[in-house]
Order: sequence, then structure tokens, then C-alpha cells
Amino acid sequence: MILADKIVRLRKQVGWSQEELAEKMNVSRQSVSKWESTNSIPDLNKIIMLAEIFEVTTDYLLKDNIEAPESITDNLENNAIQISLEQAMKYVENKMEMARLIAKGVFLCVGSMVPLFALLAMAETNQLNLTSDIATTTGIVLILVLISIGVSFFIRTNQYESDLALIENEEFELAYGVHSAFKEKLQKFRGTYNLKLSIAISLFIFSFVPLMVGSTVSGSSDVLLMMLIVLLLMIATGIYILIPVSTKYGSYNRILQEGYPYAKKSRRTKRIEKLAAFYWPLLTAIYLGWSLWTMDWGITWILWPVGAILFAALIGLMELLDKDDT
Repeated sequence: MILADKIVRLRKQVGWSQEELAEKMNVSRQSVSKWESTNSIPDLNKIIMLAEIFEVTTDYLLKDNIEAPESITDNLENNAIQISLEQAMKYVENKMEMARLIAKGVFLCVGSMVPLFALLAMAETNQLNLTSDIATTTGIVLILVLISIGVSFFIRTNQYESDLALIENEEFELAYGVHSAFKEKLQKFRGTYNLKLSIAISLFIFSFVPLMVGSTVSGSSDVLLMMLIVLLLMIATGIYILIPVSTKYGSYNRILQEGYPYAKKSRRTKRIEKLAAFYWPLLTAIYLGWSLWTMDWGITWILWPVGAILFAALIGLMELLDKDDT
């Protein structure tokens, strides 16, 4: 295979157009077209740049008798599993589907209190002729329904574990061009990741503001209940944003950490996912038990902001213990 054919093959392997390759090489599209049509040959500097971009050796590009690409990053043993671009993309897709299920489950568990508080607020203002007993009973039934649906989302994540095991648990190497393609994807995604991470953290920080404003402007219980609904929705929305974007960022990094089974980022993400699936239903059960025992719904709501801070603290503690073990 001659150089022109190898350039075409490598370019198509990573899914780039001639324009995209030309941009990375700092040349015109016509130059790439001439290379691929054998009308011209790239100079030595361009050969070296092509080898770096496609992560192959210059020998592979220049020697016609070498048909199989030799990776310049091939530091693993020959028995390492090779991951193609399609397999890597499928891994990210499965991780994102799993993250969306977890995010939905957590959102429902945290937001399961919203109907109860809304009904109690309506009972306080005598809307729809609701009594506090009817509002409480109906609200608890809705809580159980929403939590059941949330738990079903957590259970459904098991369907992806076998598909993820190859990359998360095995030693592997990337096929030529995959590393550079995912490195570019990570660079493009970093801006979105930083933006959504900032939004999620801001929602956590400012979630207490509506409640403080409501208690300052009006101390009535119906206003406080409505502000508490806003607090819960802000926390739930922050978590709903945070889980998928963190999972996608971690998945890109996992692909780029080729050759390292059970990588720290992968282990940490899985522990956080399992913690979230256990923590929020447990917190809901504690809240229900405490509220039904005391029947003081105006006090027991404090469990939610405290629980949200505790969840962040538990993640930080996991990080600290992980560092101590290394």
C-alpha cells in the first residue's frame, strides 16, 4: 500500500474529511487532495506531523511493504484487547444511557416530596377543600409512587454492566486514530462540561436563597412550603445536570487511559453512582419516618438541605480515602 492510500485509509478510519485533516495539518484542502491522489508527496515535516496525528510510525507511512499500522503509543503487551473507534463510541453511549437512568432516579427520589409540600400548602390556604390529613395521605402515596419509579430506573442500569466490562475491567489498547479522535472530543466537550458543572454547583449553592427570602418576607407556612419546593427542585435539577455531564467527561478520560484496568476515575464514578442509588432512597425513608412519627412537617424539611450537603461531604470523603490508599 502506497503513502496516498494510507493517508486515505487513516483519515477515513477516524472519520475526518479532507478539510478537517487539512486544518489539523495547517495546509489547504487542495494539498491533502493532491497527497491522496498521488499528484504530490508531503515533505518530511508533514510526514512526521501525519504520524503524530494518526498515531502511527513514520516507517508505516513511508514503507510500502508495511500493511498493518504500527502505533507509536503501543506500550502494552501483545495480548491486550484492541478497542476500535466504534467500540469506544458504544462504550460512551452505554455510559450515558446508564447515567441518564441514574439521574432520573435521583431526580424522582429528591423531588418525591414536592407533591406532598404542594398539597400541604394548598391545605393551609383552604384550596380545593383539602384538609391536612387528606393532603398528607395523598402526598405520602405520591411519594411512594415516585420513589418506586425512581428505584426502577436504578435497577435498569444493570443491563449495561456487561457491555461496559470490557473497557472498564480489562487491559486494552486503542486502534490507530482512536486516541487522537477522543482527545479532540474531550477538548471540544471541556467547555460544555465546565459550563454545566458551574450551573449545577450554582444551583446547589443558591438553593437555600428562596427559603431564606420566603422566611424573611413572609413567615406563613404555605409560603415556606412553596419555597421548600423550589429548594428541592433546584437541588434535584443540579443533580440531574451533574450526573450525565460528569459521566461523559469521565468516559472520555477512561478511553484515553488505555491499558489501565480498574482506573481510578472509573472506580470513583462507579462508587458515586452506587452511593447515589442507595443514599437518596434511604434519605427519603428517614424523612418519611421522622415526619410521620412527629407529624411536624414544618421542621422535618430541614433534612433535605442537610442531606444534600452530607452527600457532597461523603463524595469528598471517598476522594480523600482513595488518595490515602495510593
